Amino acid sequence: MPSCTLGGGHAGVSPALCSRVPQAATRQDTTYWLQELKQKRWEYCHNLDSRTSPTPSDFSKGLVAKDNPDLSILSQNASAERARNILAVETSPTDLVGEQAASQPAPVQGSAINFSLKQWSTEIKNSMSSLRKGSNENRRSVFYTTEEWELLDPTPKDLEDSMALEEKRKHLAEGSKGLTSSAFPFDFGRIPHKARRPLKDMIGSSKNRNSSDSSPTEWCSGNGNRLVSELQLKYQSQQEELEKLKKDLLSQKELVRLLQQTVRSSQYDKYFASRLCEGVPKDTLELLHQKDDQILGLNNQLEKLNLEKDSLQQEVKNLKCKVGELNERLGMLMETIQAKDEVIMKLSRQLSECEDSTSSQSGAINSPTATCTNKELQELDKLKDNLQGYKTQNKFLNKEILELSTLRRNAEAREREWQAKYTSLEAKLCQIESKYLILLQEMKTPVCSEDQSPAREVITQLLEDALKAEPNEQPEQAFFKPHLVSEYDIYGFQTIPEDDDEEKLVAKSRALDLRSLSLSENREISTGVKWENYLASTMNREMMRCVELKNLIRSGIPHEHRSKMWKWCVNLHVKKFKDSAIPGYFQILLQKALEKPNPASKQIELDLLRTLPNNKHYSSPTSEGIQKLRNVLLAFSWRNPDIGYCQGLNRLVAIALLYLEQEDAFWCLVTIVEVFMPRDYYTKTLLGSQVDQRVFKDLLSEKLPRLHAHFEQYKVDYTLITFNWFLVVFVDSVVSDILFKIWDSFLYEGPKVIFRFALALFKYKEEEILKLQDSMSIFKYLRYFTRTILDARKLTAIAFGDLNPFPLRQIRNRRAYHLEKVRLELTELEAIREDFLRERETCVEKRDLISDDEEDS
Repeated sequence: MPSCTLGGGHAGVSPALCSRVPQAATRQDTTYWLQELKQKRWEYCHNLDSRTSPTPSDFSKGLVAKDNPDLSILSQNASAERARNILAVETSPTDLVGEQAASQPAPVQGSAINFSLKQWSTEIKNSMSSLRKGSNENRRSVFYTTEEWELLDPTPKDLEDSMALEEKRKHLAEGSKGLTSSAFPFDFGRIPHKARRPLKDMIGSSKNRNSSDSSPTEWCSGNGNRLVSELQLKYQSQQEELEKLKKDLLSQKELVRLLQQTVRSSQYDKYFASRLCEGVPKDTLELLHQKDDQILGLNNQLEKLNLEKDSLQQEVKNLKCKVGELNERLGMLMETIQAKDEVIMKLSRQLSECEDSTSSQSGAINSPTATCTNKELQELDKLKDNLQGYKTQNKFLNKEILELSTLRRNAEAREREWQAKYTSLEAKLCQIESKYLILLQEMKTPVCSEDQSPAREVITQLLEDALKAEPNEQPEQAFFKPHLVSEYDIYGFQTIPEDDDEEKLVAKSRALDLRSLSLSENREISTGVKWENYLASTMNREMMRCVELKNLIRSGIPHEHRSKMWKWCVNLHVKKFKDSAIPGYFQILLQKALEKPNPASKQIELDLLRTLPNNKHYSSPTSEGIQKLRNVLLAFSWRNPDIGYCQGLNRLVAIALLYLEQEDAFWCLVTIVEVFMPRDYYTKTLLGSQVDQRVFKDLLSEKLPRLHAHFEQYKVDYTLITFNWFLVVFVDSVVSDILFKIWDSFLYEGPKVIFRFALALFKYKEEEILKLQDSMSIFKYLRYFTRTILDARKLTAIAFGDLNPFPLRQIRNRRAYHLEKVRLELTELEAIREDFLRERETCVEKRDLISDDEEDS
């Protein structure tokens, strides 16, 4: 059996196509692969529609998550979901697919095929249904299978047509419910005896046909089928006319009854009026009225009883018709059973004859009769195989058409949404252009003094409009405007200071620049789509280190996926520590720290409110982040008694807690201190930090020689600025958007990222620094210039593009070289200190001198 077709080799696939596509060993493997491909296509298209994360667990879990209640998974299209339910692949419990099916031996052609008359009857029904009468004005392509299908999102007119059609089919469908689950109205029981053809004759005629001359479809479309179709159509039209006449008769009867009541009441009124004029007593008139009412009531009851009698008679007729239909169906079933028995007996005789002839003439050539019988059996098996293949292919193609229709409708809806967004943005652009045209016209007008300039008021109004967040803005438009000016940004950092007016103006200017960048960066949209596609592809498998993931992280992790990705990066680096730790390790450390405070507890309490005072999560003692920060720092101080607590660790934990829970933030701090940074980086001597500053000097002289020579010329010690960059990974040194993009790459790649971005910050402002010609102005500029860098995309391009090559081996070698030098210097300083202490003890004049360490103690 060819393996490149959908139904086992009968779909008419060209040999050229078969040679270019992957081929499966069996039909089960082909079906399995097609199911998987359809599933991947559906996931991809659904991700384009929803533009959300694949799973609810992708959203932020740290402190930032509580500030974004609008983040929610969009509800899926109802019609799409219904299509997915319909298009779910039906597999029997005993079927094998995929690797299990591939491991099974290939089936022998025609070895396990049971000849079923039900299949022949289904084909006859298919051919009959294809000849049904349809309207020429509203003709649609309809595919018929052995299953009931539901049209997705039908129009109101389609619903009315389908309801009317169901009413017409009601009488035909009642008699065929027990035979098959097909959705076709054809019923053998309603075929007249003259038009009915015995099934055994059909079977016999099918055997005499040559397979090269006719196919199963042609066999089902003979003259007998056309005659049955005509009779059925005629019967349906007569049924419709009969129902119409019955409705007309009932309406005429009701009209006659109403007219009779009207005439009777008018006669009674005339009679009573004439009697009243003659002076009949009043009591007699009332009695007559009562009697008249009784007569009318009895007449109404009589009419109701007559109607009930008619309905009962009609019900008796219907029951008699049903009994007749059941008798006809019973007869048909008996004929079917008899035909099956005859076929079984005939095949049994042929089989026994073949066995007898084989046993009697072993080794000899088979007789012509046996050869003819084998050929007929093989031809019959081939026809059955073809029939099954056509059915399977028809079923698959129908499902494919329905699914593609749903995807097409979703794509059209998505296109309409984007068109509406484009129109809205174009309208806003026109408004902005009109405002700036007004500003240009005002600027052309000459004025005597700046205070009287009307353009000043226009500029003020434009600034206020630009900083104002629109209250009726749609949630999806926030994707284009992530930097609306408000009191706090999405990370909780204060954007505009409260006291200093000059700082307020600078902050508003920075906010406008950030918003302008966000509106101009269309790459953010494509980056979000890339992240959605990557995460969708990893739904059923574990994420691994790869070049694609590294490039995605360097471009920045989206806000809604940062919590998941940070946790994955941390677990990647501390897996060996977590595997060796006992269950509940973090809670045990925290409990120990709460029961028995260590020497670092006091310093931790002093630095809690000084960690990030400009972030609302850490601004007051009652803030939620303060307690979490305390817990993580206390637990870490018990894990590392040599370090305990060092100023700078609190800021690292505070940033981690914005996207991670307490335990994950604890392991993030372990990753930074024990995995990324060298030894003694956060100890009392800060030995590792001093070494990194010397390594950075070497890299600056190599990558930016002009700037390094400029610093040397004016004797500027820039390490006083960069030391804090390395110690807290740029916290409070750059704007929040750039800070979190740096942390994205830092948690994935390690400390080499800090060197890259430190050099990139200097290269970004290299020309401005070279213009400064004295040490004081240079040092003053270095203290704040990083807050003026707003273009994260440009800075990332410099860090990961312009500074290449950047081998980690070079950094390790330089660290080892400078580590020895710093240790020698510290040894010399320690020797000088000991000499001084010894000399102070022996010399009376120097006994009053006290060192800084002794004064602190």
